[in-house]
Amino acid sequence: MKASETHLLKFLKKSEQFAVPIYQRTYSWTESECRQLWDDIIRTGSNDDIRAHFLGSIVYIEKGLYSVTGYSPMLVIDGQQRLTTVSLIIEALARHLEGSGEPIDGFSTNKLRNYYLLNPEETGERRYKLILSKTDKETYLSLADEGPPPNESSYRVTKNFELFQKYIERSKDLRPLCQGLEKLAIVDISLNREHDNPQLIFESMNSTGKELSQSDLIRNFVLMDQELDEQHYLYNSFWYPMETSFGQESYAEDFDYFMRHYLTVKTGSTPPVRKVYEEFKDFRRNSEQDISNILQDVYKFSQYYCALTLDKEQDPQLAEVFFDIHQLRAAVVYPLLLEMYDDYENNILTYKEFLTATKLVESYVLRQAICDIPPNSMNKTIESFAKRIDKDNYLESFQAEFLLLQGNRRFPDDQEFQNQIIRKNIYHFRRRDYLFRKLENFGRKEPVSVNEYTIEHIMPQNENLSPAWQKALGEDWERIHSELLHTLGNLTLTGYNSEYSDRPFPEKRDIEGGFRQSPLFLNRSLGSTEVWNEEAIIGRADILSNQALEVWTSPALPNEILDRYRPVVKERSRRVLPQYTIEDHQHLRLGAPMHTLFLELSREIQAIDPGVLEDFRKPYVSYKFEGTGFVNVADGGQSLHIGILMPFAELYDPNKIAAYVPRSKGWGRTGAELLIRNPEEIPYLMGLIRQSFNYLVENGR
Repeated sequence: MKASETHLLKFLKKSEQFAVPIYQRTYSWTESECRQLWDDIIRTGSNDDIRAHFLGSIVYIEKGLYSVTGYSPMLVIDGQQRLTTVSLIIEALARHLEGSGEPIDGFSTNKLRNYYLLNPEETGERRYKLILSKTDKETYLSLADEGPPPNESSYRVTKNFELFQKYIERSKDLRPLCQGLEKLAIVDISLNREHDNPQLIFESMNSTGKELSQSDLIRNFVLMDQELDEQHYLYNSFWYPMETSFGQESYAEDFDYFMRHYLTVKTGSTPPVRKVYEEFKDFRRNSEQDISNILQDVYKFSQYYCALTLDKEQDPQLAEVFFDIHQLRAAVVYPLLLEMYDDYENNILTYKEFLTATKLVESYVLRQAICDIPPNSMNKTIESFAKRIDKDNYLESFQAEFLLLQGNRRFPDDQEFQNQIIRKNIYHFRRRDYLFRKLENFGRKEPVSVNEYTIEHIMPQNENLSPAWQKALGEDWERIHSELLHTLGNLTLTGYNSEYSDRPFPEKRDIEGGFRQSPLFLNRSLGSTEVWNEEAIIGRADILSNQALEVWTSPALPNEILDRYRPVVKERSRRVLPQYTIEDHQHLRLGAPMHTLFLELSREIQAIDPGVLEDFRKPYVSYKFEGTGFVNVADGGQSLHIGILMPFAELYDPNKIAAYVPRSKGWGRTGAELLIRNPEEIPYLMGLIRQSFNYLVENGR
């Protein structure tokens, strides 16, 4: 294998021919990728301070499949998408210059074709510098020959060529394009069939169909524009240590996600994973720091991330809570934990405060999951959480922030959490293994590994309960079985699941290895229980739920302290605003045509979330979450007028019953409007209203 850096045009000029093997995918770049390359070329060509734009690597086999006949094209292993796209740009430019008759700085039609597209002294297929695979071949060759297209043209080759023709026709000055093409740089990687195994290399690069990872793109972005000495310094000082810390497998799988969390910390906004590279470029360009300082900061936060997620934390108590959060699969909280870790390392947050605050984050995630609170609002909560902390009173303000969260962002209090964990279907809860591990090991100095145990239904799952079980449960056994089967009180851990089977409770308790002999804390009360019935199940659930309150604690502050952190509502006016009620809406009040329909709809809307408030106003009734409206309802005599307060273009309305409404219509914001006249229309309407509520939670206003 030989590798060297060169400019693409020089590379094309000296090369005789590249052929795309049949096992390569067809040309597949879309307008998006073409536009990105075009913009990069124009940007590079317009700026004299930019020495080169790195296009990537071109990997090929030096001796092709036809060496026996003396005709030996180089087989492209990687880079055919870029080679094809640049060749289409060159052909479009050549045609334009031919039509205008005005060469530009050494670029002419003949030079473009004879240097980079064709071998003018050759005939047949040897005439072309690039031979594509079967699907694209004839279309590309017809373009290079300026001939008619084949009967079955390659869609992408044709469309992208037309796209570049359009870009060129719209360009007032083609010098940036020509200069940008001259600055395109690649890594020329040639393989020798006698010494390398091209097939293995091809499989490793292409078999999964994966594109370059976001971290690969970022690494190229930060290193390729640097001088050689600076490249070595940045790579050896920061990038290679990060790769080593993550380990090869974790680096490939986790680094993109780390960069996503890092950018959330730095920008206050969470980018999609596939947009991390683009967001990092924007972050870099908007930063006043040089690339060395940025990479040093990235490296520092990467070490925090490895401690949080890859079992690299040295302190045992911190390692335990990091492991627990990782087991919760709550990656959304990592930006907050990264920022807290940085404060801890900088002695802004004490060790005890850091440990306590981290455990509160764990409790927050678990309590929200138990209480079935939709997780889509947690992103927005976490993005700005640390920014609202008073770092002079870190833990106090941290708890206050949690306590003041409302609606879907709330930290469920002890009563809500306890009520829900008793009633919830824990058996089908996706975090149940974590939950039972934590309950079992609470208070133990020597934690028990519960991996060898399985979940046991004390009252069996079998719907056809034996007469012994029916007798133990009583006359109402079917209801008890239906309601309590999968709940916390009826579940435990055991290593004797097959032995227990559907045996009556006394046998499960007393057999060899039964509950009476179990070493598990979860089974302590079972050894002394005589009858397993509804009372016993609920009693055990109460015991475990009280223990859960100690495992997953809630923040606690006296009201006089919490009041100091409540947001101050500025008094907008001394004028006393009128207070409206349902009686001010003649078609909604008792006895009016729309009264019953309105009450039913109002109940449905307020059931979306405990934080939804109903606000009677003069022209309509507004439903708000955290102070912002998401739907308005007005009386219309024989119908209800509904205003959906989210962008009309983003509203999914398959029945197309809603119409666009401008701000001037009177709802206060642009959105959608519709009418309903009977209760049968409410279920569909609620689907639209929930979209508006979720849009508010996720995006704010």
